[in-house]
Amino acid sequence: MAKTSHPTRDRLIATMVELLDGSDPEHITADQVLSASGVSKGSLYHHFEDFEDLLEAALIARFSVNVDVTIDSLAQILATVNSREELLVALRELNVFNQAQSRSNFRLERARAAGLTFSSPRFHTALGAEQQRLTDAFTDLFIEAQNKGWMSESVDARAAAVFVQAYTVGRVVDDIAPEKVDPEAWISLIMAVVDKAILN
Repeated sequence: MAKTSHPTRDRLIATMVELLDGSDPEHITADQVLSASGVSKGSLYHHFEDFEDLLEAALIARFSVNVDVTIDSLAQILATVNSREELLVALRELNVFNQAQSRSNFRLERARAAGLTFSSPRFHTALGAEQQRLTDAFTDLFIEAQNKGWMSESVDARAAAVFVQAYTVGRVVDDIAPEKVDPEAWISLIMAVVDKAILN
């Protein structure tokens, strides 16, 4: 069941999200979060089952924030393009942004969060629900693209929703390699698949 928002709960999550910018999760303590947020220990345990519950909520928030930006950007693209050529240009720009080397930490963090679900059934359930929300949002956009005639109706919208997220997160295999794939070659491959296999 989704937990309701509350200013104190939100402040604790926001503080943990900020602390995660400079530290690995295992190096952050409850005392650090309480000191930085100005929230009492009693309030922390009123809003969260335990400290790990707070950490998991923050990891989920970080897992989603940049994906939500991509979803919003894609919605804007679908609302404003007037031709297939404009669509391809806009999708290329979006992919160049999302696939940039400067965003490797975001991709690695998402992969790490997914890996953490292996040892925590509670986190697996919570992150799974959030991933479902993201995939549903992409699916809805792809159905909209099909209804507008931009995307092939022979492509399953949900499969496409998973695919576009997977090739971004999956780029971690290149992010960690000492010899990187040429960024232009990577974008060209993505756009060839989008152009030939997904769009009308």
